[in-house]
Amino acid sequence: MRYQGRGDSRVSEFEEKVVQVNRVSKKTKGGNKISFSVLAVVGDRKGRVGVGLGGAPDVSSAVRKAVTYAKKHFITVPMRGTTIPHVVMLKRGAAKVLIKPAPPGTGVIAGGAVRAVVEAAGIRDIVSKILGSKNQASNVYATIEALTQFKTK
Repeated sequence: MRYQGRGDSRVSEFEEKVVQVNRVSKKTKGGNKISFSVLAVVGDRKGRVGVGLGGAPDVSSAVRKAVTYAKKHFITVPMRGTTIPHVVMLKRGAAKVLIKPAPPGTGVIAGGAVRAVVEAAGIRDIVSKILGSKNQASNVYATIEALTQFKTK
């Protein structure tokens, strides 16, 4: 991912993907206090991925906070070639995620929340299904937890 800006030509080793942006409003004595909550997924496409939730009065600061948190909380995903070692079905809260390995050339067959996490981790061949919740944040956290459940030799 290239940073866009004035004369800034740094190239990041991490892929950052904003999954969800929420506008949050709090009632105060002086009126409504509006802020933003951002869910971001960060990965190096080599088997490491993290997820972060950041909140701030403006979207750009919230994204920066979410990405910083995600970079501090990476998990390592064991991979077998371009796919995962075995099938995992995981339930976290109301979100259920089914992740299956796929033969080379299949690509990423996954919904938005799972796709963001899996692509950031660098998994290129996978089949998945989101069952239960439609909440993207819950599905992202369930996917992260599912990717930690692999048993390798």
